[in-house]
Amino acid sequence: MPGSNPCERSKKSWLRRTLFAILLLVLVSGLAVYLRPLWVWQHATRAWLRLEGARSEYVRLGPYRIHYLVAGEGKPLVLVHGLGGRAENWALLIPPLANSGHRVYAIDLLGYGRSDRPNVDYSIALQAQILDQFLGSQHIERSDLGGWSMGGWIALKFTIDHPERVRRVFVTDSAGMNFRLSWDPALFNPKTPQQVDQFIAILTPHPRHIPHFVARDLIREFREQDWVIGRSMTSMRAGADLLDGKLTRISLPVLIVWGKQDATTPLACGEEMHREMPQSILAVFDGCGHLAPVLCRSAVLPEIIRFLAADLPLAGGAQEFSR
Repeated sequence: MPGSNPCERSKKSWLRRTLFAILLLVLVSGLAVYLRPLWVWQHATRAWLRLEGARSEYVRLGPYRIHYLVAGEGKPLVLVHGLGGRAENWALLIPPLANSGHRVYAIDLLGYGRSDRPNVDYSIALQAQILDQFLGSQHIERSDLGGWSMGGWIALKFTIDHPERVRRVFVTDSAGMNFRLSWDPALFNPKTPQQVDQFIAILTPHPRHIPHFVARDLIREFREQDWVIGRSMTSMRAGADLLDGKLTRISLPVLIVWGKQDATTPLACGEEMHREMPQSILAVFDGCGHLAPVLCRSAVLPEIIRFLAADLPLAGGAQEFSR
């Protein structure tokens, strides 16, 4: 333009390019959130965990490659996720548990998360063997254990089989006891947005409608691992690894955390576990469901940390907490 300042033209051109780049980034980010919201959430969670000092690692256990997260220094604590889950399910608990004096390991069980998915039965017994091999690979002679839902079942079976390898164990809304299902097992492999809403409704007493684009991505993710979940469910329902009558063999400290309104694994299961392990502590959280460790974290987490740090002997008993 005649008479215009070259520096001014350059500055305006740079500003236009910068604004265009920002607009493009916003559009691409928005498109990614719309098309793959779970992918965005998972990568955001992993980035946050890295900032919190958690590392992503792999270890080979026999023929299988197993992924895990590790953070902190101190007494070893191994966390085991539930059916259809992954190590990142523990994300909000890993930093505070690490900061409380633990070296925290959260594993992706065989078939889940970023671990291998071989053609096996995915039984509780097999996953307990994987847990045993994992402790060996990390040179952990004795560990605290934490298990959520199916992960609680695995942790308790491991404790029964290897009591010398466990210092104390906490389970949250654990599976493993025989009870009549009040929900359709097919909900763990939802095929429609309506089934996604029904699935969320059995996990929390305060469900919210899942936006269609998020439900669509959840369905896609479940589809990718539906055969693993199916085999896990088939093995669990066969009953070979049920814990009924076996928990009396556990004499070490146990914390049983339960959401009072859990519709997935009812409180009666936790109460029966407590009866079989009278030395255990049953902590019931009113207003919470199957997702108590996350949605009721402010109440649940202090009890877990207190239990892991408490001096022996620990007195058994039951206590109810408000959300």
